Amino acid sequence: MGPIPVGVEPAVGQVPLPATGPAAVPTGPAAPPGEPAGRAEDGTPSAPDAPDAPGTPGTPGTPGTPDTPDTPEGLAAARRFGDLVERLETGELVCPLPGIGRTRERFAVLSAVAEEDLSAARLFEGHVDAVAILAELGGLAVRPGERWGVWAAEPPGTGLLAMRDGDGWHLSGRKAYCSGAHTLTHALVTATASDGRRLFAVRLGSGCRPVADSWQAIGMAGSDSPDVRFDNVPAEPVGDVAAYLTRPGFQHGGIGVAACWYGGARAVARVLLEDTGRGPDPLTDAHRGAVDVALHAARAALAEAADGIDADPADTEATARLRSLRTRAVVEAACADVLTHVGRATGAGPLCHDPRHARTVADLEVYVRQHHAERNLAELGRLVTTGQPS
Repeated sequence: MGPIPVGVEPAVGQVPLPATGPAAVPTGPAAPPGEPAGRAEDGTPSAPDAPDAPGTPGTPGTPGTPDTPDTPEGLAAARRFGDLVERLETGELVCPLPGIGRTRERFAVLSAVAEEDLSAARLFEGHVDAVAILAELGGLAVRPGERWGVWAAEPPGTGLLAMRDGDGWHLSGRKAYCSGAHTLTHALVTATASDGRRLFAVRLGSGCRPVADSWQAIGMAGSDSPDVRFDNVPAEPVGDVAAYLTRPGFQHGGIGVAACWYGGARAVARVLLEDTGRGPDPLTDAHRGAVDVALHAARAALAEAADGIDADPADTEATARLRSLRTRAVVEAACADVLTHVGRATGAGPLCHDPRHARTVADLEVYVRQHHAERNLAELGRLVTTGQPS
């Protein structure tokens, strides 16, 4: 089945994933499209061999060893993620880079993956975001068999430090919210250096250890996002200091995360929109109508954002931040409306007896909290009135 543009809603429950095409997520560096993983709160020619970032492959229970999360949910999501990456590598699945004229298709892929499994989508979004970042900033080639992520969360407290010596850069400290910690082979990681915040490419190995009991989530449990402790881990810088946050693609990536939220909202809505067994009920119909409005608003916002990215991928008009804030806010509000109306219309039944629905509700409640609510709305309001973010 060919790609379904974000502006066209497939039947609820139908998850079309685009087939082959010339602008697939590349396994090697692509021409720069002239975050988030969201805000840190996001052709397939063979690439020439690039030297590995120093490090050694992990052993079971450490990063760098695929399919070894320590929970059933994490293992299931890791396997789905691995299958998706394999489909990218064979060309069966295409996820175009943002800003090359096919961003609607990119967002459609992300939302379709998320409609099936939000935890797997979190891992998949991180992988394709890492590919886009490396294409934009330059860096190591992503090669077949590798699984990448973006670890860029910066919560309060002591984080990750980057130190430079005669042997290059090394990372030490603790990094929070490392999705795919037991599954990824490589990650793009933000760390604080003497000259500011930098982005590094890291081959995950024995120097990276997940912190026991640091991921207690019920929702998004399968994303396998514990803290990871780094112990003098070799790293390769990607871009200049502060480049991760200041590049246009950071804002484009944040909208990609919102496309995943939208897919999750579609999945939550399925239990209401597909329930045709009840007799006429004006209250249920009203909830269905409200859900349809919310999904339509999110879909339209994503379509408009995709077109804006393709029209100005390098952000020469300086509108990328406004676009990202506005689109993410629309989609976050739509998710909240869908969760509320579906819950009020269907009651406790699906939450107690439909494990897939219950998991998706819990996952979406957590995933959408990557949006910073009133803080992001306040920044949007300042941009609208003054043109300045702060």
